[in-house]
Amino acid sequence: QVQLMESGGGSVQPGGSLRLSCTTSGLAYETYVMGWFRQTPGKEREGLAAIDDKDNTVYADSVKGRFTISQDSAKNILYLQMNSLKPEDTAMYYCAALGVGTVRAGLRPDFADYWGRGTQVTVSS
Repeated sequence: QVQLMESGGGSVQPGGSLRLSCTTSGLAYETYVMGWFRQTPGKEREGLAAIDDKDNTVYADSVKGRFTISQDSAKNILYLQMNSLKPEDTAMYYCAALGVGTVRAGLRPDFADYWGRGTQVTVSS
């Protein structure tokens, strides 16, 4: 069975940093684009960043320049480094495996085949 699990969330002050991790098991990791998403109550799930097997990346405008997606391909672990955090970044953060042919399509939550259960990020004073 395929399992994805996020970790690294927590509470930070504005301007602070967090690094999220997504461990995977049972997944043919190299055949998927991997992505990070977030969701707040009452809003649609938002694609933040995606990465493919060649380490091509794409970012949503809302996080470009502040967040960095990366991966350890040997261990099949996905990361999201989040810097200069803002209160509006507060959300549940999810990783996903997407069966898509381009990294840009990795920002589409409707293309996700597998999801983690999420980790909460709260940015406040």
